[in-house]
Amino acid sequence: MHAITIPEPGGPDALVWAEVPDPTPGPGEVLVEVVASAVNRADLLQRQGFYDPPPGASPYPGLECSGRVAALGPGVSGWSVGDEVCALLAGGGYAEKVVVPVGQLLPVPEGVELVTAAALPEVVCTVWSNCFMVAHLRPGETLLVHGGASGIGTMAIQLAKAIGARVAVTAGAPWKLERCRELGADILIDYREQDFVEELRKATDGAGADVILDIVGAKYLERNVTALAVNGRLAVIGLQGGVKGELNLGALLAKRGAVTATSLRGRPLGEKATIVAAVREHVWPLIEAGRVRPIVDRTVPMREAARAHRVLEAGEQVGKVLLTV
Repeated sequence: MHAITIPEPGGPDALVWAEVPDPTPGPGEVLVEVVASAVNRADLLQRQGFYDPPPGASPYPGLECSGRVAALGPGVSGWSVGDEVCALLAGGGYAEKVVVPVGQLLPVPEGVELVTAAALPEVVCTVWSNCFMVAHLRPGETLLVHGGASGIGTMAIQLAKAIGARVAVTAGAPWKLERCRELGADILIDYREQDFVEELRKATDGAGADVILDIVGAKYLERNVTALAVNGRLAVIGLQGGVKGELNLGALLAKRGAVTATSLRGRPLGEKATIVAAVREHVWPLIEAGRVRPIVDRTVPMREAARAHRVLEAGEQVGKVLLTV
């Protein structure tokens, strides 16, 4: 098969479409013939040499894919060759074939095209596990999403609105904020021109956010705590603004707040399977009912993955950038 390889870490041109050995499914695994994958920030970090795959994972980038079941490993039941699926991966999505643990496999939701389904697994599992399984966002509460126009952000807006929450977002351009508004965001904050703490305070009559979904990390830590409501929950899922920040425990204590930091890629298979099962139970019906949808900015041929990486690095997209085989 062919896959995007990274012979040496570096810029987008470090991505090389090359012939590599075909993978073989082991016990409890399924071989998927890939139709599409999606670009995530983690892929950019892996390309740069800053985010190695977990032990035993495929060396190729790509944390999600859609395609068709090509073969079943020993002990696999409930799936058949030819089934149209999408999958959460620890790596290997930038390839013509990938092996998937059966617990990370999902049917393509009714009404969603097979290519488009590649935009779902990573963002839906990330948002559902953090906002709902960890932070327990509830109807009537306020969610603040940093990077509202990203793949994560566009999904978080929709899922929060679907359960009856109020949504605030930050983004770096008016046109991105407008897209967020179209998806249901109630409070729009241009982080280049406005202080999100002050804007959130004004919009919530001083209450703040019950849940904050943060991709920035250290740079926003102090201000995120300030922006929390009493009993608020901060979920850190990205470190674009650094890894080390100062946490004022007194301020957190006064808020009776909580800070969690999670990643998805390196979790044990059992934990991933639990998240995938919860997504299938709670989110797939919303997608099939048309209340939530994948947001795809553009598709790019997989062999031109370097071009897709440049789009993400430049922040030119709203939602997901897909790679098609």
